[in-house]
Amino acid sequence: MKVVVANNGVVIDEISEPKVDSNSILVKMRVCGICGSDLEKVYGKYGVVSKRLGHEPAGEVIKTGDNVKEFKVGDRVFVHHHVPCYECHYCKHGDHTMCKDYQRSNIEPCGLAEIFLVPEWNIKRGGVLKLSDNITFEEAAMIEPLACCIRAIDKASIMKDDNIAVVGTGPTGLMQIMLAKLYGADKVFAIDINQFRLKFASKYGATSINANDKNFSEYIIRDTKIGVDTVIVSTSNINAFKLALDIVRSGGKVIIFGVPSKGSVVDLDLNKVFTKEIKILPSLAASDIDTAKAFRLIDEKRIDISSIITHRFRLEDSEQAFRTAHEGKDAMKVVITNYESD
Repeated sequence: MKVVVANNGVVIDEISEPKVDSNSILVKMRVCGICGSDLEKVYGKYGVVSKRLGHEPAGEVIKTGDNVKEFKVGDRVFVHHHVPCYECHYCKHGDHTMCKDYQRSNIEPCGLAEIFLVPEWNIKRGGVLKLSDNITFEEAAMIEPLACCIRAIDKASIMKDDNIAVVGTGPTGLMQIMLAKLYGADKVFAIDINQFRLKFASKYGATSINANDKNFSEYIIRDTKIGVDTVIVSTSNINAFKLALDIVRSGGKVIIFGVPSKGSVVDLDLNKVFTKEIKILPSLAASDIDTAKAFRLIDEKRIDISSIITHRFRLEDSEQAFRTAHEGKDAMKVVITNYESD
């Protein structure tokens, strides 16, 4: 079977189909999204050494172990690759993505494979969700990235009529904009240098601002009177983080969501952070608690998540798909589909 891996670029390998034990299931991937962290693994300096690509898969159960009672062949499912234990010190404090078992758990070989195995650990701890008839495979492939955005935006504790800025208007940045509006934010500023993505963000009620405009920080301060309540940095660009400190209000929050490259260093005026009492909150990945929230939002049609998908590629065209997502010239969310091999 075909599997996509990061190996000095995007490579499609041929490997054997995973073997099901008595407590696992096999899933045929139907749709899998390309994430920003996937792009970092291929084109950047991702902090985690891994060749696995694809952790946003949705598909159909094609084989179950003898002891599996929760699922049957033919079930349409979304699968979360990392699942915490919910029992350790980290989990008890709500820091599920810091759980050591969360980091170790995974699907085999990865989401960007024709078929992948889901182990007992994921099945028993809520890492597999049956899809209702309301959710398409494409929508299901958006559950994981939306869950990550929910975890981040929940840290902002948005109040009605808050002003929010999202720096970086790629797919997750756009999801943050959609969520901010859904959560009751008043003004949402979308900041980027990609004009295509800025126009895209405007469709969802954001005030789009090109970061190349030297006066845009002053505009935001003037328009909000005090600065924005929360800035969500949805890009790995170091300058975006510096910008966030300029436009957030005193006492406001800066959410670091975009994955910084390993070794990223920034000069920081700590006195500015202290005197403005700026809260800096990183947000890494998502747990199944966030996943359940994302599932409900999509299932109840409270968020039009499939509207941000602009490109669809077959598994064998994954190299072109990654290139399209990386360049982002006319692309928002790029997904890989696997229907042809039936």
